[in-house]
Parts: sequence; C-alpha cells; structure tokens
Amino acid sequence: MPQVACYPTGQMQKALVAGGAEPRPEISVVIPLYNEEPNVEPLLDELFSVLHRLARSHEVICVDDGSKDGTFAKLAAYAAKEPALRAIRFRLNFGQTAAMSCGIEHARGEVIVPMDGDLQNDPADIEKLLAHLENGGAGSACVASREGQEAGASGGCDVVSGWRKNRMDKEFGRRLPSRIANRLISLISGVRLHDYGCSLKAYRRDVLRDVKLYGEMHRFIPIYASWQGARVTEMVVNHRARHAGKSKYGLGRTLKVVLDLMVVKFLASYATKPIHVFGGFGILSVLCAGLAGAWAVYFKVTGQKDFVETPLPLLAVMFTLVGFLSMLMGLLAELMVRTYYESQNKRPYLVAEELNGHAPEGRDDQKLRVTTG
Repeated sequence: MPQVACYPTGQMQKALVAGGAEPRPEISVVIPLYNEEPNVEPLLDELFSVLHRLARSHEVICVDDGSKDGTFAKLAAYAAKEPALRAIRFRLNFGQTAAMSCGIEHARGEVIVPMDGDLQNDPADIEKLLAHLENGGAGSACVASREGQEAGASGGCDVVSGWRKNRMDKEFGRRLPSRIANRLISLISGVRLHDYGCSLKAYRRDVLRDVKLYGEMHRFIPIYASWQGARVTEMVVNHRARHAGKSKYGLGRTLKVVLDLMVVKFLASYATKPIHVFGGFGILSVLCAGLAGAWAVYFKVTGQKDFVETPLPLLAVMFTLVGFLSMLMGLLAELMVRTYYESQNKRPYLVAEELNGHAPEGRDDQKLRVTTG
C-alpha cells in the first residue's frame, strides 16, 4: 500500500471542484483515525450496514493519522473486501484537523459526512442528518446568521450539525469544559449551536469549497460556512460510551479552542482590513502617551514632582513606541492582505447570483457560482 502524506493546502479546493472522472457518489463519509485498532472493524461493519440500507451511492474515506498500532493494517484488510472503502495513511501524526481536511480533499460525494472513529458516534444517525439536510427536518429552520435569513423546512439546509444532548462522557473532564466552550463560541461567532465538538455533521459539497482548515479548526467549519451564506441547523444525535481504545481529548484542548476562536473571529472581522485593529490600538497607545506626558508636565509645572520622581515620562515614551509600531504593523498587514488576494486572483467578496451578466475582465476562467438556495 502506498503511503500518503496530506496537508490542508490549495489542492483541497481543486479536488472539490474537479471531483475526478468517475461519477460522484451521493455520500462521502470521512473518518479520521488515530490508534483505533480495536474499533476499526466493528465501526466499518456498522457503517456499511447503514449505507447499504440507504440505497445511495457512497464511499467511506478513513484517514489514519499516523497511528502506532495496527489501525492501518485493519483498514487495509477491510479495503480488500470492500471497494467503497478508501484508506489513507499519514507518515506522522498531524492532528485531527489535518486528517479531516485530507479526507474532505479526497471526498467526491455531493454530501460529506465526517464522524469520529471511536464508535461513540452512531452511524444510524446519518440517515437523519441527510433528511435534515434535504428538507430542514420537521419543525426546524436553517439560519444563515449573517444575513438573518431563514429557510423553511422545504428549502433544506447546507450544514446539519450533530448535538450530543445526552453525552456519555465524564462531567468535569469533558462535558463541563465543552459546555463552556460551546457557549463562548456561539456568543462570539453569532452561530448558535449547542455542540461544536461533535464530529458527526453533514455538509453540502459547495459549502466546503472555500474552507481551509488549520490548527484545531475543524470544529469551526459551520461558522466558516455560515459566514459565507450557508444555512446551518442542528439535530440531536445519539452518543455512546467508548468501549475500546483511549480518548485523545483532555482539558488542555479547551484552551486551544479559545485561542483558535480568537483567530477565527479576527479573520472573519478584519482579514481584509487589519489596519483597523493595529491602527486602532496604535492610536489608543499614542493617546495614552499624550495623557501620561501631559500629566508629567502638570506635576512639573505645579512643582509637585520632577520628571525623575514619576514613571509618567517613561510611560509616555513606551506608549509612543508601541503606538507607532502598531500602526506600522497595520500597514505591513495591509500590504500582506493585498499580496494574498492579488497574487491568487482572489476577491474579498462572494457572489451569490448574477443575472444577464458577464465575467469580469481577466477572470473569464472563473465561473460564478450560486451560494444561496
């Protein structure tokens, strides 16, 4: 079997657009795996049983994230008897986000369903996810948060996120930090979901076309999609206790989630205007420097304190340096943003539809795509 090393690069978009010469399956299930040898066979048995029952064309992509046990050997043995299984092995452990990104890059289905490989996600929920994706589910609505638009049940959704309402994990080690993180993410992002950490989701292929994953940001895909106009909803899914293998999650991941959330919010709000952040902080620093300097002069003029008797002159100098350096960083960031967009012929906007229009000059090779239903 050839070894494959995969990274979340621009090839992801090419693969999603091209899709290969073969007819695309209706469903692609993506499963990142790391040291899950005892779970591989029972998971795939259960998963393929569900997919065969759906009577839809399908594929399953398992990405071995550099496992040190016999995970890939189990995958290889299963792939020999199941042609719908595609197995990819990383040379090293790159993390869950990289593994999921690789699986999405190789997926050819019109609907992409990622899930965990520890048997805690129930494959039987895939049928319900697809139903919600197609018709919005009974009594539910899909929300495109930025525009504040709602699509009725008949219009369907673009993203359906699983919600492990009755989660079978330890309260203080997993559930409590997860609840705090989910509320914080919903508050900052504006996309109201109960469970960002649930890997079991369903995406229409188009909403993943412009999503690039880095760090630990796979959990934020619904946010990226919503900010690009996708209609997002959630549904309660079954969650089962782990019976084999060892969990790779801990309290340390909560801090990483908060840091990644800061990156996501910055990119969403200021990716095309970084001078507003750095310049704003710079102006504030210069104002603080002026205030500290004026205060120091006041003490000097009134005879209360000499310059050497107060730290205010040093504070004025420090705030001045920080302010001007921040503004210079903002200018450099503006240059980098322009280089990023213009070097790749990108545009800082997304076109939903155009009627009786023509492609802009110099962009004849770019197709206008519909991003709303």
